[in-house]
Amino acid sequence: MRIGLLGTGPWAQMAHAPALSGHRDLDFAGVWGRRREAAEELADRYGTRVYDDVDALFADVDAVAVALPPGVQAELAARAARAGCHLLLDKPLAPTVAQGRTVVEAAEEARVASVVFFTTRFQPGPEAWIAEQAALGGWFTGRAQWLGAVFTADGNPFAASPWRREKGALWDVGPHALSVLLPVLGDARRVTAAAYGPGDTVHLVLDHASGASSTLTLSLTAPPAAAGATVELRGASGVTLLPEDSEGVVPALTRAADALLTAAGTGTPHPCDAAFALRVTDVLATAETLLRGGAR
Repeated sequence: MRIGLLGTGPWAQMAHAPALSGHRDLDFAGVWGRRREAAEELADRYGTRVYDDVDALFADVDAVAVALPPGVQAELAARAARAGCHLLLDKPLAPTVAQGRTVVEAAEEARVASVVFFTTRFQPGPEAWIAEQAALGGWFTGRAQWLGAVFTADGNPFAASPWRREKGALWDVGPHALSVLLPVLGDARRVTAAAYGPGDTVHLVLDHASGASSTLTLSLTAPPAAAGATVELRGASGVTLLPEDSEGVVPALTRAADALLTAAGTGTPHPCDAAFALRVTDVLATAETLLRGGAR
């Protein structure tokens, strides 16, 4: 499969480009970026081609991987799908439900596959744990703490990201927490509460289709010593914690590319497709509305 990369920022450099170039079943065919100089530098490093015209890239490849801000991703992903390209996307799918729905509808109409890279879902230990707990059932409550130090640690490459500064932890790490909780506890029927904490920290309470409830604490402004992710489930079978995974982002993204190849080859949607990411976007947008209603 020939695949092109949209984006040249830190995430494209540390995750997408090495994963795509190192994948044995992908031909890393080209790079398009909003800054020509950055695209040239990335393309030179991996021995591929620079595209000035994104539609020309779409015409030359079978799939695209997107490492761009959510609003830009949504627009270009829909265009790529209409051009017949399979989609390897990042979270969040889009900054609004309407934009996310446009991506889903474009992919469905063009009959192209989509996979959204919720990192934890493509790590072997955590993914096996998620499947095991979903099959077990009987959960009473879930608790997710996803605390980052993007805005408090020195030299973080994502601290200057305009969309992260605007949307905060809810939209950056919230998708990770939801990607773990929803397949285990069921869809979120309601976001019953949302409140701000220190910095960009937010607290959410969800009511799930299984009857369980969950709480989420999300932050990009945690003290570096307090940063980390924890997911705990409590139910009829006891207490269990999401296992940690230290394998790194490139192997996880390689598995996401494997998943796209499988979905494209079989026509069977992956559990982390654009439709699932749209549901995550809907939950985030509902929480954002509640937060704005109770603005500090």
